[in-house]
Amino acid sequence: MRSIYKVVASQYDPLGFLVPYTTRAKVVIQHLWDKKRDWEDPALPDHLLAAWREWEDDLPHLQSIVLPRCYTGHELDSPTCERQIHVFCDASEQAYGSVAYLRTENPHGVVQVAFVTARSRVAPKEQQSIPCLELCAALTGAQMARILKSELTLSIQRVVLWSDSTTVLKWLQSESCRFKVFVGTRVAEIQDLTEGDTWRYVDSAQNPADDITRGKPLDTLTPDSRWGQGPTFLWCDPDKWPQSPQIQTEADQGEELKKPLFCGLTTTSPSQLPDAKKFSSFKDLLTATTKTLHGAAPGNVQQDSFPIEYAQLQSGKPVAKSSRLLKLAPEFDHSDKLIRVGGRLRHSNQLEPDTVHPVVLDAKHPVTQLLIQEYDYRLHHPGPERVFSEMRRKYWLPGGREAIRRFQRKCQECQKWRGKPQIPKMADLPPSRVRLFKPAFYSTGVDCFGPYSVAIGRRSEKRWGIIFKCMTTRAVHIDLLSSLNADSFLMALRRFIARRGKPFELISDQGTNFRGGDRELREAFADLAPDIKAQLASQQIDWKLNPPNAPHFGGCWEREIRSVKQAPQVTLGAQLVTDEVLRTLLIEIEGILNSKPLGYTSADIADPDPITPNSLLIGRPDASLPQVVYPDSELLSSRCWRHSQLLQARQKWNAENPDLHIGKTVLIIDPQLPRSLWPVGTVTSVSPGLDGKVRSAEVNVGDRAYTRPVARLIQLPELSD
Repeated sequence: MRSIYKVVASQYDPLGFLVPYTTRAKVVIQHLWDKKRDWEDPALPDHLLAAWREWEDDLPHLQSIVLPRCYTGHELDSPTCERQIHVFCDASEQAYGSVAYLRTENPHGVVQVAFVTARSRVAPKEQQSIPCLELCAALTGAQMARILKSELTLSIQRVVLWSDSTTVLKWLQSESCRFKVFVGTRVAEIQDLTEGDTWRYVDSAQNPADDITRGKPLDTLTPDSRWGQGPTFLWCDPDKWPQSPQIQTEADQGEELKKPLFCGLTTTSPSQLPDAKKFSSFKDLLTATTKTLHGAAPGNVQQDSFPIEYAQLQSGKPVAKSSRLLKLAPEFDHSDKLIRVGGRLRHSNQLEPDTVHPVVLDAKHPVTQLLIQEYDYRLHHPGPERVFSEMRRKYWLPGGREAIRRFQRKCQECQKWRGKPQIPKMADLPPSRVRLFKPAFYSTGVDCFGPYSVAIGRRSEKRWGIIFKCMTTRAVHIDLLSSLNADSFLMALRRFIARRGKPFELISDQGTNFRGGDRELREAFADLAPDIKAQLASQQIDWKLNPPNAPHFGGCWEREIRSVKQAPQVTLGAQLVTDEVLRTLLIEIEGILNSKPLGYTSADIADPDPITPNSLLIGRPDASLPQVVYPDSELLSSRCWRHSQLLQARQKWNAENPDLHIGKTVLIIDPQLPRSLWPVGTVTSVSPGLDGKVRSAEVNVGDRAYTRPVARLIQLPELSD
């Protein structure tokens, strides 16, 4: 066995010109494996050994095999020539295969036919009919034609496939769904591969693929043989090619056709009910139904949803074991003509009859949907459990709890009480957070905090703190304000610029002092002389205002305000201090915050000290120690470096939600009002972030417009018609 495989595998024939010869060896090998044998088994059948030796004796003729490298001569190597691919298919009980030829004809009628390629396969061990094997051969031919059309660089004007099986040709003219699996799948694939190509009949005597299935000696495979030059009729005009005989009828196609089956359903048309989809409430439907059928709606709903069970129970038969009502032990109420739940409560005297035997309704039926709407409205839009429990007193809805949830998700009034904002996925870090090689406070966030009470003589006054946060280096600058008006803020801004330099951009919330300061700076710049304005244009601060009621837009400095507030609470408590003491305390807090490490603090003494904001501001990690002692749990905790390690991770808002779009009805969250008074409006414009996600929107409520972040807007379902 091993030596046989070695000899066969040594034949290198990429084009398949030796297929009529090598197929004989494949058939011998297949017969050798009819029984389980070892590689070194010497006891091989005599008739197979004789066939193998006969095949092996032909090997010396292999040296004489010659195949032209060119498809045509020089006179037919022209773009004006017409080129056609002809693929011949054939099968026998032992093997099947296909062979392709290139037919070239010039305008003067000169024809040349050249061998292109061939392939073969042994028949499967499972016994198949000759028509099925011929169909397998046709499939190999279709696959070969598809490969040649895509791989040949020549311009091919026509592809013709030939078969000597009229049964296969008839199958290929029929719909694949009419046949059994084996034939149907192959017919469908062939029709897909050869769409636009032509299938024709050729008798076995003129079919060169017959050489594959019958086998040929090597000395007969010459370039001038039928195998090398194709059948003689290809060298003639097309009107002399073989003509197809009369194709057999369906009755002659054997048992490969699917047996016809009759599928029918006998139904009785119930009385015509009003279309439930045309009504907006259950009361309207009930009124129309009463006028039409005098209250026969529930029975008709059950006939629509459970026609088989209704007929079985009405005739006194039990429901089938596959019925979805089986576990309810259904019973038929002949007085009302309704299916009711049998249940296990029939001996209870304290319950109402409708509660013991509720009416069965399909939760997906339009009438049931209107009934759910009626109960939801009557109960003033409670939770799904409340609606479900009330309906269970009279109706049994399989899957009703989920049906009620689906309805309430689409009910605008329900969503006003239970809807939540669809917060978009957390945005990437803004450019202000990742600007490298820029000075400290180049991009700055600003906010106010307080108030704090200070002692002025025998009276007390209020003071507020203001924090400037560098978005890149994380440094902070803290100052004291005497009031929250625009003038006090502008003075603090001037002091900040004098000490830290002019920032490129300022980011703040919609505080009145910030908006007033922005407006005053713009008006002052607009009043300058044109030449001065041209010189100072590059010195303007780019002021960006976050949407109203959106503290998470300024989370970078809001977290620092929390740290700033903790120190005075612990140090001062309720004690009143002077202006000077409070200002000193805030500046010392500034120094502590600017001494926080920006990275991980290593415990190894050989590692360098971590970088702090003070390293970038004053050239050393921290200033001198303050003259007060702070608890260990305060600002110098390890939470600072942990926060810096989590810049790349999204700790919340990880889900992708659909963007808010113009025209959407929304409920505006207002923490200052009870939920029942939250305004409802329509989105008129949206503001996407750098990642394209909508982060804030403008909402019209009556004649007023509000700008709010998406996190403060609850999308309401559209009202049904």
